Amino acid sequence: MIKIKYTAILLLLIFAFAGIAEGKQNQYPIDGYKSTNIRRLARLQKIIDGEIKDTKPIPGALKSIKDIKLNLVGERGDSLETLPVPDKKLQQQLNSLFPNLDESYSISLLDITPGRKMRYASRQETKGFQPGSVGKLAVMAGLFTELANIYPNSFEKRIELLKTRFVRAGKWGNVDSHTVPFFNPETGDFFKRTVREDDVFSLYEWADHMVSVSNNGAASILWREVILMRAFGKAYPTLSEEQANDYFSKTPKTSLKTLAVELVNEPLQQIGITKEEWRLGSMFTQGAKQIVPGEGGSIGTPRGMMKFLVAMERGKLVDRQSSLEIKRLLYMTDRRIRYGSSPRLTNAAIYFKSGSLYKCKPEEGFECKKYMGNVENFMNSVVIVEQPDGTTYMIALMSNVLRKNSNLDHLGLGSSIDDLIRKK
Repeated sequence: MIKIKYTAILLLLIFAFAGIAEGKQNQYPIDGYKSTNIRRLARLQKIIDGEIKDTKPIPGALKSIKDIKLNLVGERGDSLETLPVPDKKLQQQLNSLFPNLDESYSISLLDITPGRKMRYASRQETKGFQPGSVGKLAVMAGLFTELANIYPNSFEKRIELLKTRFVRAGKWGNVDSHTVPFFNPETGDFFKRTVREDDVFSLYEWADHMVSVSNNGAASILWREVILMRAFGKAYPTLSEEQANDYFSKTPKTSLKTLAVELVNEPLQQIGITKEEWRLGSMFTQGAKQIVPGEGGSIGTPRGMMKFLVAMERGKLVDRQSSLEIKRLLYMTDRRIRYGSSPRLTNAAIYFKSGSLYKCKPEEGFECKKYMGNVENFMNSVVIVEQPDGTTYMIALMSNVLRKNSNLDHLGLGSSIDDLIRKK
């Protein structure tokens, strides 16, 4: 039986300490600057080249944009129209990891290592949780769906729009504590701060802020643009800020609410995710919620999240090119947190989104702290791991451990599951 190894607790703490706070990871292949114009990538390249003194990315973060591939295109992926029945041995091994962990832990695990039989195992895979920032992946799916509607016959034009369409944050960015990076490739000026109403970024950079540093404002801003893409169609690329504001001020809030929810949930349903498995119900910032009200709440399950990863790897998330581009946006190139901060994954490429949500109430003897809620304390991750030896697997992990920052337990699971999969 494989168990989480806490004997090496000091080593784990060293790796965990750097990753306790959400929003410190960055994504997209570093050499993708020219194809995306995501400016922080230029800074990372300068760090690698020694032109800027800063911590260099770990080995697993150095994949080229050309090296990232979809793992389940073709016949192998076609066998995953539905998730497999559990593999008996893998299920027993997975069960052995949880006796000492909180009962809320729920997980979906799929081993897709090339050259061997695919294996599936799960624990409470249909249990519902508040998905937190993992729900931003639904906004990403909505974005690429609407890009395809505007330019159905040209992926190149979709990418060009992401690169060249710059939009201002406005009230939609209010308020979020996650800082975003500002880098000027010409002057070398670099700083981080929270989003302000006058901040302007390209759609690509807003998408990067949404998934890499998990900025809530960026998610609401992108969701706004998805609504505008549907509302204005082929006229969207030349849409002015005044026209956009006019649309939101004159359209009834009930209509906006219905459309907003439809645009981020329909792409999930099209890949076989039910409303009970995953749905997104409201914007991510108060400023945005005042303009577009929420509806029905949000829920996520490990099974729904796993279906998303499988569809992406099969090239079925919108289309093959969109699936690959979304996977690139999820590739981690900087600081890793929670599950992703396991030292076993240092040399592995990981494609990652983490999310959390906590809520506190007065309780004698209890002090409310970040990620330690006593009412709710959700911590979730979706991860694709690609080890240098070819070992490849996908995880959807969700938990609600009250009064405890379970970051270290998530890290420990990352190590134990990697041991489990690689030992076959």
